[in-house]
Amino acid sequence: MSLHDDAVLVLQEYGDQPELRRAYLDHLAAHPDGMWRACTDGHITASALVIDPDGGRVLLTLHRKLRQWLQMGGHCEPRDTTLAGAALREATEESGIAGLSLLPGGPVRLDRHHTPCAWHLDVQYAAVAPPGAVEVISDESLELRWFPCAQVPDVADKSVVRLVEATRARLRAAGAR
Repeated sequence: MSLHDDAVLVLQEYGDQPELRRAYLDHLAAHPDGMWRACTDGHITASALVIDPDGGRVLLTLHRKLRQWLQMGGHCEPRDTTLAGAALREATEESGIAGLSLLPGGPVRLDRHHTPCAWHLDVQYAAVAPPGAVEVISDESLELRWFPCAQVPDVADKSVVRLVEATRARLRAAGAR
């Protein structure tokens, strides 16, 4: 199965944000190259919010180019075989933390935003860091920092705040089971 096919399946199974989900699926139907940076009409990206094992803090990156506090993530690469794998790869590369694990249940949310290269149709996951994890800054970051969830609105834009809220809701739902 191709990464494009995996993305279509992931989006078909995603149960929230129906209008945005449909826009992503329409984009992929119209653009066979819609997974790749070369698609100038926009492309699917994969990201993951890194959370501590207790769920009270998130690791954000001060993005080198955008100069904003963001979750880890970015462009899919030819070696990626799944969207979840791309998100986990990005989170691991940008955080320097080995042993991250994605929260079960697929993507946490979708977020479409314009960047200097094109529209990003971001599929957002959440990844739990192992206990005692130590982050290591990458070339893409000016800084990495753990923030208590309650402080995220003070440093990040609304898309990151919504991702944190959705992640915490997923954690609460998983804890209730």
